[in-house]
Parts: sequence; C-alpha cells; structure tokens
Amino acid sequence: MSLRSAVKKATGQDVYVCHACNDCDIDVHNEMDIPLASLVQLVLLNDEEALQCRTLWSDPVLEASRGACKRGLDLHAVLIALREEATRKAGLQD
Repeated sequence: MSLRSAVKKATGQDVYVCHACNDCDIDVHNEMDIPLASLVQLVLLNDEEALQCRTLWSDPVLEASRGACKRGLDLHAVLIALREEATRKAGLQD
C-alpha cells in the first residue's frame, strides 16, 4: 500500500490536495529536518524517507501542525497516520 493510500485509509485525508505552497511553514525549525510541505510531497512520491525523518517524530511539530494547512488538510492527522504506518512497517521487519 502506498503512503498516500495508508494516510487516506487512516484519516480520510487525501494529501493530494497539498499544492506545496509552504503556507504550512511552522515556527519549530529546530525540530524539523524536512518542512511539512516537503514531507507531504515525500508521501505523494511514496518515499520511505517520510517515515524516518526527525520532523515526523517531533512532538512540537505534531502540536504545531494543528491548523497549519490553509487548504484544510489536517496535517496533525496525517502525521499521526504516518507515525502509525512507520511503526507498523517496523513491526513487519522484526
């Protein structure tokens, strides 16, 4: 299953609505190795880097993501779904 499909199945959110406008730029840059817009683009590309980046696992980023998208994408829910997908995939590899 693609990362986009996993997010959509878990949240009902389709990350395809992201236009990489960078309006979701949040003020926790020291916690991020990848900006949120870039993280969403990695999901669209089905790039596993999205599941391993520091941005995904940062709790301050998770909290700051609430309401960050001006297009209505629930980035908080997307991040939670990606964390769950990463945990699931890590369990399959053990």
